[in-house]
Amino acid sequence: MKRAISFVALLLCLVSFSSAKESSTANVGAAMTDAAQKFLATLNDAARAKATMSYDDPRRLDWHNIPKPERKGLQVRDMTPPQREACHDLLRVALSDVGYDKAVKIMSLENNLREGEKGLTGSPLRDPERYFLTIFGQPELKGTWGWSFEGHHFSLNFVIRDGDVVSDTPSFWGANPATLHMVVPGGPEKGTRTLAQEEQLAFDLVNELDAEQLAVAMIAAEAPADYRAAGVPEVPQTPPVGLAAAKMNDAQREKLRSLLQTYSGNLAAPLAAARMADIEASDFGRVYFGWAGATKPGAPHYYRVQGPTFVLELVNYQSDPAGNPANHIHSVWRNMRGDFGMPAK
Repeated sequence: MKRAISFVALLLCLVSFSSAKESSTANVGAAMTDAAQKFLATLNDAARAKATMSYDDPRRLDWHNIPKPERKGLQVRDMTPPQREACHDLLRVALSDVGYDKAVKIMSLENNLREGEKGLTGSPLRDPERYFLTIFGQPELKGTWGWSFEGHHFSLNFVIRDGDVVSDTPSFWGANPATLHMVVPGGPEKGTRTLAQEEQLAFDLVNELDAEQLAVAMIAAEAPADYRAAGVPEVPQTPPVGLAAAKMNDAQREKLRSLLQTYSGNLAAPLAAARMADIEASDFGRVYFGWAGATKPGAPHYYRVQGPTFVLELVNYQSDPAGNPANHIHSVWRNMRGDFGMPAK
């Protein structure tokens, strides 16, 4: 009997160790390192010169969601099929299945934009293969290196230190059209909302607030035209605004938690778990929810969620190419302690 109990105890210890190991961001860091090494192994000298930079290169901090005419890194369009596959393998390691599916849809919406804007002159270049991968430093399990994958409406930025993922921000996810009214061959179907939960859960929450709560949560009658500090390396260090989670009822707090889990859940599971654990450890009651603009779809709206460790913003202000109002989402998650693995200023 004693021997049986010892065996059970040992088994439980092994299960516990396995679970802890699976939740470690080091596992993702090791997988990123391996995927980055395999990507680099596919490159010739010319491609490597575009795809790699030193970790200290100032361009590591150069990020933006707009369709810039020039970007750092190696463009997907210029990659060979093996290089493209290796690039997407790195994305799959960093993201959950849900997040990877959203990322692919965001890129594919460039086809919809190109079709919707074909009658315009001077429209930006719309291309689902105009996304760029850059490796900063040497991908090794010892030392510090990073990588970014960026293009219109999408920006991922990671830092890995001694095999552990120490930074996953800024993280930008956008969608235009937010709700798809026009389809193109091979693209998402009509009615697709690429960032559906990121928007809908917030609508649900703001409409569940009572009059007194809403008066505190409403930070402006009109939505801003965009989120703050677009393309700026430093995180806005302003105090939180709106309604504190501590002033919400249990159902409202769970709705807010679900919203944050939706964003975090776009990342690989260990990164998502680490992000949420950090929020909880810093006191979820100190997370604030602020709203501006319309509380129903179809008109400009904005929200900001901020806690001691992070700030999240979503704005849906602009029209889509067909003129449908408030059908163009920008969302960004940033680290209040500093993005790009750097201390906040």
